[in-house]
Amino acid sequence: MRKEQRIKKNEEFSSVFKKGQSVANRQFVLYSLKKEGQANFRIGLSVSKKVGNAVVRNRIKRYVRTVFLTYQEELPPNYDFVIIARHPVAEMDFHQVESSLKHVLKKARHIKKKDHTSH
Repeated sequence: MRKEQRIKKNEEFSSVFKKGQSVANRQFVLYSLKKEGQANFRIGLSVSKKVGNAVVRNRIKRYVRTVFLTYQEELPPNYDFVIIARHPVAEMDFHQVESSLKHVLKKARHIKKKDHTSH
């Protein structure tokens, strides 16, 4: 994931929290804010110390970034996303993280469903 696809600044996080919509499940809270004229979506990650130690938190962030890279073709380019990981994520493997994040992204209607055969 390229540097320009990450949200780092505090005020950028704040504006997504204030102006964006949020969707949540038990593992993640997803804030999304539409940004006109932005070529790529950007993501910001927040994993509290309550979730786990640095090793656990970094693994969670790596998993989340990988999921976003995997689905970048299906995600809208002109959005900022902030993902907050909740405690249950600490015990999850990559596939569980992936399906949980996909669930939240679909709930927020950000992932366009590719195949129209299965209902």
